Amino acid sequence: MELIFAAACCSVVVSILLKWGKNKGFDPIQMISWNYASASLLCYFWFKPDLSHVSISNTPWWLIVALGVLLPSVFLFLAKSLQYAGIVKTEITQRLSVILSLLAAYFIFQEQFNQLKIVGVVLGLSAVMCILFTNASGGGEGQKQAVWYLALVWFGYALIDVLLKYTTGLGVQFSVALNLMFICAFLLSVGYVAVTTKNIGLTKNVMAGLCLGVLNFANIALYVKAHLLLKDSPAVVFAGMNIMVVLLGVFSGLLFFKEKLKLATAIGLVLGITSVACLAYAMSV
Repeated sequence: MELIFAAACCSVVVSILLKWGKNKGFDPIQMISWNYASASLLCYFWFKPDLSHVSISNTPWWLIVALGVLLPSVFLFLAKSLQYAGIVKTEITQRLSVILSLLAAYFIFQEQFNQLKIVGVVLGLSAVMCILFTNASGGGEGQKQAVWYLALVWFGYALIDVLLKYTTGLGVQFSVALNLMFICAFLLSVGYVAVTTKNIGLTKNVMAGLCLGVLNFANIALYVKAHLLLKDSPAVVFAGMNIMVVLLGVFSGLLFFKEKLKLATAIGLVLGITSVACLAYAMSV
């Protein structure tokens, strides 16, 4: 459980760093771009992917490029969601992107659902609707922005998950796919920064981005390690990670950024945790 807790902490600290950085004048786009530099290097040295079999003809480059575009784009949506909606709602919504991934698995990959998984999906959808309703009911421009970015985070992370699973399903090793899409994301996003700002990033943004990449990759590496150590209990890892991230996100939002937990958000929180618990139990039976 220590690895799961550490992975959850890394995930939440990424959100804290993004929100804090924006408040202190850091450029989120430049931070996100350079995060993929350190993440790429760490991925290569940690997972040791076999890149010798990567070729122009046998590698699904269209998927790698698509993921290379989606990764920084959705990361930027996350930063915007943190700015407009706050950490509490963003963390809950991000974690519940698993609901859309499960629906894709059912409708696209023909995976079977039992009754408990259906209950978990319904509860998860209800939780997201509660989160979005909290912002939609406000009516201000900032509230509308919050709804849009929360929805983009929800759909975006689910789409990344589905495309990554599809890529590995074509025979590309997970570590190879991860390393290639990190490298692609870095090249594309830094290229975008260079074209739009005539430089590749201010020193403070580059350094913050490299730190962000360490945390971002540590979250992935620790989560994968936990799955390997608890390979007979994937439901424990799944539930532990998602519930801890949500609870730590709520705690950090309330404590560090003085966010308020409205009734609809609280209901969404309870529904979301219950949804994850149902899905985890469905995995174990």
